[in-house]
Amino acid sequence: MKRFEISLPAALRSLYLHRHLILDLARRDAVGRYRGSLLGILWSFLTPLLMLGVYTFVFSEVFKARWGGGTGSKSEFAIVLFTGLIIFNIFAECIGRAPSIIVGNANFVKKIVFPLEVLPVVNLLSALFHAGISMAVLLAFELFEMRALPSTAWMVILVLVPHALFVLGLSWWLAATGVYLRDIGQTIGIAITALMFLSPIFFPASALPESVRFLANLNPLTYPIEQARDVLVWGHSLQWERWGMSMFFSTLVAWLGFAWFQSTRKGFADVL
Repeated sequence: MKRFEISLPAALRSLYLHRHLILDLARRDAVGRYRGSLLGILWSFLTPLLMLGVYTFVFSEVFKARWGGGTGSKSEFAIVLFTGLIIFNIFAECIGRAPSIIVGNANFVKKIVFPLEVLPVVNLLSALFHAGISMAVLLAFELFEMRALPSTAWMVILVLVPHALFVLGLSWWLAATGVYLRDIGQTIGIAITALMFLSPIFFPASALPESVRFLANLNPLTYPIEQARDVLVWGHSLQWERWGMSMFFSTLVAWLGFAWFQSTRKGFADVL
């Protein structure tokens, strides 16, 4: 039976060797989901805008929510909310699809020799593509409303690096585990919804009472959401020490997820 390498260099080597395949599959996935629809890829712009409008109306008009420390305007609230949603949606899209990504491509497992480890990467690149479109909409809206963009806005790329690594590692783990434990696919949606309301998307982490604020720090989405707001909205630089810690933790998660995927993949064909 073939032995699959589990080291981090092996993961990087595989991604490099299959880079053209990954990019081609990511392009097909990003564009293919809108194939046959009247508006096509325009839905990538419309979907986040429609969700932004719904959330902004509910929280700013119905619940009268305002963001502490800002101007209190509705446009500012929309920008702050949209920033958090972009970061969260990368996580939600990848994690929501991860448990079924191998099960849904059983033909790759059974019939042909295929680098299965690239499938979660394809999923991540597709999510990043849609996040990039949403980010462009956000920056255009912020430029129109605020008449300027923070000089730190480019740092959002650095914020996304550890976030993407964390999501990829968790996706590898869920993709492999989902083959053997199908219940994960049925419960992951509930977990994602719960995490959305427990993450500082609709409120700043500083608004939580001191007694429970440590729970926000344990949430892996808190750092990328708050740091994205810092660089995109408030014009604050990265907290480099926290960024370094986040990179280390995310790299560890990515390696552990890859190692688990490689260790369990030899049994995929028997289960499927």
